[in-house]
Amino acid sequence: MGKQNFKIAVAGTGYVGMSIATLLSQRNHVCAIDVDPEKIKLINDGKSPVHDEYIESYLKEKNLYLTATIDAKEAYTDADYVVIAVPTNYDYEKNYFNTSAVESVIEAVMKYNSQAIIIIRSTVPVGYTVAIREKVSSRNIIFSPEFLRESMALYDNLYPSRIIIGTDSGDKQLYNASYIFAELLKEGAIKEDIDVLYMGFTEAEAVKLFANTYLALRIAYFNELDTYADSKGLDARQIIDGVCLDSRIGIHYNNPSFGYGGYCLPKDTKQLLANYVDVPENLIKAIVQANETRKNFVAERVLSLAEANKHSLGLITVGVYRLTMKTNSDNFRQSSIIGVMKRIKRNGVRIIIYEPMIKCKYFEDYEIIESLEAFKEISDVIIANRYLEELKDVEEKVYTRDLYHRD
Repeated sequence: MGKQNFKIAVAGTGYVGMSIATLLSQRNHVCAIDVDPEKIKLINDGKSPVHDEYIESYLKEKNLYLTATIDAKEAYTDADYVVIAVPTNYDYEKNYFNTSAVESVIEAVMKYNSQAIIIIRSTVPVGYTVAIREKVSSRNIIFSPEFLRESMALYDNLYPSRIIIGTDSGDKQLYNASYIFAELLKEGAIKEDIDVLYMGFTEAEAVKLFANTYLALRIAYFNELDTYADSKGLDARQIIDGVCLDSRIGIHYNNPSFGYGGYCLPKDTKQLLANYVDVPENLIKAIVQANETRKNFVAERVLSLAEANKHSLGLITVGVYRLTMKTNSDNFRQSSIIGVMKRIKRNGVRIIIYEPMIKCKYFEDYEIIESLEAFKEISDVIIANRYLEELKDVEEKVYTRDLYHRD
């Protein structure tokens, strides 16, 4: 395949959309589309709307065939492929993913270019692709899950663990288009000999949800190990080191935290549990419940420490050090520390936040303290999901379960 083989539209400019738009625009004409004009301007100015060093570097240094627009007709007309990478947030009232944004894109594509091959990259409920193909009477829709880490999205496209395509093997034209799309992903990657698996639509959807739920299970497991060790006065790191030297277990995803959070794991575990509505299970529900139990435990520990440390007759002040999920992140969504904060606040405790990513005085109704030194001074106790060296001088009042970043 030579340069600029295909015209590709990418709907959504978050981590998923920007990473695949950047990847594919190395050799194809890619038009990113979003409803936010500020994001569109950034992209057309060669800047990334998400914090990802690889995306930022590629936009600055590579000769990409990438433009952006808010105009659906401009993006979809004459596109060979349309990649859908819009959010599917979890609807707690319906107990299901909200797929309305995906459906809006499909409706627009059907209006302007019904012959385009649509690749759903957004995470959807198991069975969704079959249902939407029937609903809109289109045979041109496939599903290809992403397996990306926040702030490392383009890297994970350049060095993918695998490529999975949910398609119809009985439809020769669609299967051929699916094969070409997989080849485009491989062509844009740096890694060689990438495993590509072709399977049914619904099986591909299940792979995504089961993979993320396993990761959530692993996080919950080591958090519960840590809860036990903390409750019994044991050294959790010694136990974890001893457990993880077993090669069958390994050392990944083993650092305790305040719970799993972020863009994917909270909603994907809940969605998978909802898909089990008519299937016997115990474990999936336990994973979801374990995350809530962990937050409750952390909140109780923090309140106990705050009571012991308070240095005035007024309200106890708990300082929250960073809302971001991890170092070099700009993501607060579903951050586990926010769940802990809400539990602490119910006990009449004052909460202040140090978060340099926020350039205003309040986050929701929590006060932001701009000065780190003032933050340290005011706080009776400081909670940190992830520990950094700048807390070392007040280590005696820091509560963290980050065992592998404190050396």
